Amino acid sequence: MATYKRVLLKLSGESLMGEKQYGIDEKRLAEYAGQIKEIQEMGVQVGIVIGGGNIFRGLSGASKGFDRVKGDQMGMLATVINSLALSSALGSIGVRSRVLTAVRMEPIGEFYNKWKAIECLENHEIVIMSGGTGNPFFTTDTGSSLRGIEIEADVMLKGTRVDGIYTADPEKDPTATKFKEVTYDEIYNRGLKIMDLTATTMCKENNLPIVVFDMDTIGNLKKVIAGEDIGTLVHN
Repeated sequence: MATYKRVLLKLSGESLMGEKQYGIDEKRLAEYAGQIKEIQEMGVQVGIVIGGGNIFRGLSGASKGFDRVKGDQMGMLATVINSLALSSALGSIGVRSRVLTAVRMEPIGEFYNKWKAIECLENHEIVIMSGGTGNPFFTTDTGSSLRGIEIEADVMLKGTRVDGIYTADPEKDPTATKFKEVTYDEIYNRGLKIMDLTATTMCKENNLPIVVFDMDTIGNLKKVIAGEDIGTLVHN
């Protein structure tokens, strides 16, 4: 049985690199597609937002001399490339998907609106929402918060390379301990960096819970959907 009826799955662009230094690892992409198919077959409606950090990150581009607005626009286009790749991978295993874009670029993708996205979800299509918010100065974390709220998702599932939220970076601090669950207020008070403040505040104010979990371990997405106690739950 699925714990959630409709989810917003946030995927990291960096995770799509897999073992590579840049771009898209076809093996990792296929693994993600397979996990997404599994939860769709459980009857879950799945909206997806993917980052673009495996191709270009606007903020790091700005630090190297790029105009910030143009850099963020390049980052938006990177998310479209990743979205098209995931859509192709899903199609190759018989899963229907729809790429919607935050800025007009037909025929690459259809222009996003809430009602189109929900209509597609209810027609059992995976909806991949690309281009961030369509505006500079907003991260894809904020884009995923916004889309999750708009499509009335039950939860945001934030797939990362780590298995939850820790008191400190577990790769740097061996004494770091994992939270089973944590409130938004604790996130602020402890200065935990799971997402940028804009994204976190949007989820808090609109009562959208987040589950942070390790997406790179095959089968974990299905476990989260089934209600197994993995990852960290963030709530009000």
